[in-house]
Formats: sequence, structure tokens, C-alpha cells
Amino acid sequence: MALAVSHARILPVVTPSATPTTTPSRCCLRFRKPRPPLLTARRVCCQSINSADVLGASSTTSDEAVPVPVVLIDQDSDRDATIVQLSFGDRLGALLDTMKALKDLGLDVTKGSVATDSAVTQTKFHIMRNFIWINSDSNIPPSLLYVSSGRKVEDPDMLERIRLTIINNLLQYHPESSEKLAMGEFFGIKPPEKKASIVDIDIATHIVVEDDGPKRSMLYIETADRPGLLLEIIKIITDTNVDVESAEIDTEGLVAKDKFHVSYRGAKLNSSLSQVLTNCLRYYLRRPETDEDSY
Repeated sequence: MALAVSHARILPVVTPSATPTTTPSRCCLRFRKPRPPLLTARRVCCQSINSADVLGASSTTSDEAVPVPVVLIDQDSDRDATIVQLSFGDRLGALLDTMKALKDLGLDVTKGSVATDSAVTQTKFHIMRNFIWINSDSNIPPSLLYVSSGRKVEDPDMLERIRLTIINNLLQYHPESSEKLAMGEFFGIKPPEKKASIVDIDIATHIVVEDDGPKRSMLYIETADRPGLLLEIIKIITDTNVDVESAEIDTEGLVAKDKFHVSYRGAKLNSSLSQVLTNCLRYYLRRPETDEDSY
């Protein structure tokens, strides 16, 4: 209510009541008077074919449950390629931006199958390493200098870069996912409720070593996710003189659920070595600030 000042007294000035309007479905504001149609258009957060809407995706409404993002890197299903599976409810689109980001890492990326199960769309990528073909002909386009090696990605550093690239793209084009990802603490617009300072309380670390035949063992690790986690795990395993033959890296929201096929001198791990490996992993993963040389 506006106020007008008089020499005698202060009198209220009553403005005519505005015509009530219906609240837009995607906005929480109530306008006091009608506005032109062009001013009520919804705000687009990011225009990308990563989104389910090809023209762009808006932030989700507060009453809509945000699904748990899942990034799975599979080294066992295909002999020649690394399989990456990505899902975020039914909100993902063509993911061409993600494919381009992976190709910018020097990888050969092809899209595999897309499956929908219980309102969850799962997209698979087949990824292989590239090598640079050096030729003196300067007329060859740079895109033709990369030749697929026909081999899966085995370098742990590159596997972690693949994982972080996918997650960063997900945070960029679907900012609502930041509250469901550990990376949202560092890069997202809405940090997750479970902070890194209380990961020992909220997300317990589970480590199991089982026999997987006479020549190798299966190592299961479930712990709080964070950047560089895969490299940390690989370093601890190799520092105990255990070989990593293959891996399945599964990121489910705030939790990392990884499986490793490991061996020692061409054989499965005995009980003593399994216990040493478990103790080292548990000690380091429970204490992110521990000096890497102290174990």
C-alpha cells in the first residue's frame, strides 16, 4: 500500500485492484496484473541435445523427485571396447554433447543401445582408444589423424577422466543432479546433503575380497565418491604388489560401487594378502586426509 504525505496528516492512497491471473505451472510467482505474453516465457537453463527436450531443459520443480544419476564403466562385457552406461531417470536426450566431450579426450566413441526400464533410460557408449597417425601431408584434416586402435581403455587415469567428463557434463546440462552427486559439492549449484566431512558417518566403506576362479580374485569396494577416487584405489592396490586385470566402475549418486578382478603373480589372492589389501584400502578410504605414505 503506497502512502501520500499531506500537510495535515498522512492519508493512504488506494490503487485499483488488479485483475487476478492464474499462476503459471512452471513458476511460483503471482503477478498483480496481467503481463504481456512475451514476459511470461520460462527461463531456459541450457540449450543442449544432452537434455530430454532438444530445445533445452529447465530446472526441475521443487516438488519433482530428482532421480539418482548412475555412471557405469564396464571393462568385462566387451573384449575390445570399454562400455559406459549412463542413466538419469528419463531426463537424458541424445547425449551428443557428452559424446563430443569424450571424443575431445582422443577417444573413439560410438553410441550403443538405449533401453528404457521403469521410467529409467539407459544409454550405452562403446569407447576405444585412438592413436595419432603421423603423416607429412599437411592437407589431411586433423580429424583424420586419429585412428582407432580397436582396443579398450586400460589406463586408470583415462578411465577417471572419462568418468569425471561424463559427470561434469551431467552437472552442466542437468544442474538439478548436483544434489545427488558427490561432484556437486565442488561443481554443482546445489551441494549434496551429505558433506565430505561426514562421509564416514553417512556412507560406510565396505570392502570384500572373494575367489573368482583359481587364477584371480574379485575385489568389491563401496565407499563415498569423490574426484580421483579410482586413481587412489588403483594406487593402493598396485602398492601392495597386486595386479588389476579388469574393473567395473559404478557411480551411483554419492556412492562409488567398484569391482576389480585382481591377482598376485598369476594366481588368486590368499587370505593373508587379501587381509593386507583390505586393511590398506579401508584405512585410506576412511581417512581422505591421510598422508599417502603413512600406510
